[in-house]
Parts: sequence; structure tokens; C-alpha cells
Amino acid sequence: MIPKELLQNIRRIQITTSRMVTDVFAGHYHSVFKGQGMEFEEVREYQPGDDIRSIDWNVTARTGSPFIKKFMEERELTVMLLLDMSASSFFGTSNKLKSKLAAELCSLLAMSAIKNNDRVGLIAFTDRIEKFVPPRKGLSHVLRIIREALYIKPEGKGTDITGALEYLSKTANRRTVSFIISDFHAKDYRQSLSIANKRHDIIAMSITDPRELDLPDAGIIDLEDGETGEKFAVDTSSAAVRKQYRVNALRIAGERESLFRSVNVDHIGIRTDIPYTKELYKFFRMRERRI
Repeated sequence: MIPKELLQNIRRIQITTSRMVTDVFAGHYHSVFKGQGMEFEEVREYQPGDDIRSIDWNVTARTGSPFIKKFMEERELTVMLLLDMSASSFFGTSNKLKSKLAAELCSLLAMSAIKNNDRVGLIAFTDRIEKFVPPRKGLSHVLRIIREALYIKPEGKGTDITGALEYLSKTANRRTVSFIISDFHAKDYRQSLSIANKRHDIIAMSITDPRELDLPDAGIIDLEDGETGEKFAVDTSSAAVRKQYRVNALRIAGERESLFRSVNVDHIGIRTDIPYTKELYKFFRMRERRI
């Protein structure tokens, strides 16, 4: 039985994100994603003015007359949410835990999808696949996705983005718009990301807490890596230590940005201490200009 507190959280997230979709994001989502996919409809004889790039050379060779492939705009999309539920996601020093913010983002994207009559599914992962919710339509389905995003107690602790992308390829028979919602504390996923992005429209949503970028001056503090269990002490009263921490954090963030650019994956940077609407606006405007 789902606890009363969780039901209240599901309802709160649903109301909040539903209003945002209705008031703000529905139009942007539609203009960016609707009709971007094309599916084969038929082959017909070439007519003057047709694009010669559409010629089907196999049929043309068999018949001796030029034929072209005709495509039609897809009427609906499939949106997949790849949700990182590793141990590092259950961290937060600002407005909310990264995991709670990720669940809210899942809800916003799912509500946007169903408002445009698209299907939406969920792949929750750690260092293994924790949960797969096949893509469907409807509000009750979105509420299930929100529930899973909040209620799953993951068995794994690490982050295997490659495994999640490979699972996407196995379960998605057609092109999808797939959002990876993660802090991307993972290694060696460049190749799998590049391969997946050739078949799907992959969008990376990275979630960062301010304490992952800067340390406070709080003396000697004990830290633990949630994914590996490694424990260590850090003297945060040292300006040199704090500076080196920030240099390392910025280097890692820069390498991640370069990786996304190198494989043509769009990136939305989300922080737990800053409202995410501005970054989503920026993403939608960028996509609209590109189209």
C-alpha cells in the first residue's frame, strides 16, 4: 500500500507540473517535437518537381521508370524517460534532493507528452535496470510514472548509463525522443551515447547540487561516496582545498559538456538551487531556432 505522504507528493507534483505545461510549455513542446519524425507511406511514380533525393533506385531499376519514396509526418511520438536512481541522486543541500527534482522533471515531460497525444515510458536505472514502464498514453499512466519515480527503492547504487541506453535500444522498436535525467556520475558512456543518438533523439538533463561545485568553510568534515561507499575527511577550512575542489568540479563539468557536443546530444543543465524553467526555455528556444 502506498503511504499517504507519497500520495500527497504525487498529487502535488502532478498539479504543479500540469499547470506549468498548460500555462507555459505545451506550445514549445509541440513546436519542437511534433512532426519531427517521418515514416514511409508508399512508392509512386516520379513527377516533375519532385526532389530527386527521394528516388527509390531499386524500384526504378526494376521497372525502368523513376519512382520516389513518399513519407508522411508521424502523428505521434514516443517519449522515453531514462531516470538515474543511483545513490548519488539521493543527495541535496538546497531546495530538494536531486531525486525529487528528477521526479518532478519526469512529471513535467510526461504531462507535456500526453497533452500532445504522445506516448511516454520510463526506464529507471542504477548499475542495473530497476524498472521499465512501457510507453502509453493517458493521465493515469503519467501518475504511475510519477509514482514509480518517487516510490522505487533501488537495489543498485552505481550508475550504468551504457546499460540504460542498451536497454532502450532493445525495447524501443522505433525512433524515440529520450531524456536522460541524471547527474552523470558515470564513466565510459560516450560510445553508447553516440550510437543511441543515431537512432533516437537523445537529450541529456544533468542535475547538479551547489555543494558538488563548491565546498563551504566548515572545518574538517567527513564525506562518503554514496555509490562506492568510500569515506574520507576533508579540511574545508583550507582555501587551497576549496579552490582545488572547485577546479576539479569545473573540469568534470567541462569534460561532460564537451562529450555531449562531440556526439551531437543536446544538454540541459539543471541545478537544485535554481528554478529549472529558465534552462528549459533556453532549450526550447534553441530547438525552435534550429528547426
